[in-house]
Amino acid sequence: MAEKLKLDIVTPYGHVFTDEVDEVVASGTEGEFGVLPEHVPFLTTLKIGMLTYRKGSQTGYFFISGGYSEVGPDSVTILADSAERSDTIDVQRAIEAKKRAEERLKQAEKFDQARATSSLERAITRIHVAEKK
Repeated sequence: MAEKLKLDIVTPYGHVFTDEVDEVVASGTEGEFGVLPEHVPFLTTLKIGMLTYRKGSQTGYFFISGGYSEVGPDSVTILADSAERSDTIDVQRAIEAKKRAEERLKQAEKFDQARATSSLERAITRIHVAEKK
């Protein structure tokens, strides 16, 4: 029986994180899901959200901007569009991106509404994850 999960987070830009952890919680497109060792295997898409992992008494946080997750009995692989550890998020940049997105949403006739909404969601989530340092 596996006692730990191998968590791998990979983006198109390279390998972001690997560690043996006790638990993983992520935001799937069908809802939030949690994984413990010996979990039944599954594949799911990810939405913009926070990934949390627990290793002993420590908790780590990542901003994930969508992608895929493959869960096995002793592993979780995250193939993310982008991923940022909470302590590396540039909060000021996220706040500025949030303001820009809000302004674009107010001028819907000039800007792509879906793109502005997605930008706003990413900025708000980055700020929220950064608060978890």
